[in-house]
Amino acid sequence: MTDPRSEQIETGLGRAAEALGDVTQPVMDLFYARYPGARASFVHHSPHNPASLEAEMVGNTLYYVMRWFENPVEARIYFDTSVPQHRVALGVPPDWYRGFIEAFLDVVEPAAAPATESEKAAWAAVRDGLVGLVERNRHI
Repeated sequence: MTDPRSEQIETGLGRAAEALGDVTQPVMDLFYARYPGARASFVHHSPHNPASLEAEMVGNTLYYVMRWFENPVEARIYFDTSVPQHRVALGVPPDWYRGFIEAFLDVVEPAAAPATESEKAAWAAVRDGLVGLVERNRHI
């Protein structure tokens, strides 16, 4: 059975898509405003097409936002490998990883227009869950 919070998130994501269209650029603009040094990292890791890497990261974040309530174990497995790998092999600090999730949610959530306490709680749970996975892997 589908978790009703998943339906709330998906409905909100639909509203956000109608209001914003492709969120890649607004997410990246906010992320880079908060973490200016991260832009060079995207260029370094994708020198011929950093926009492709940016879109991939936005897409990955969207995926885990959409799937959080249905399969948090999948997200945990991904973050348990991805956060340490980004830190150790790619030199991407956990603050950037966390900041990316927060930038995504800070762009999308207002456009998703959660109106009820239940909807607001669902968005808060997604944020807490995904950010919590970064934090649990900060020093691994």
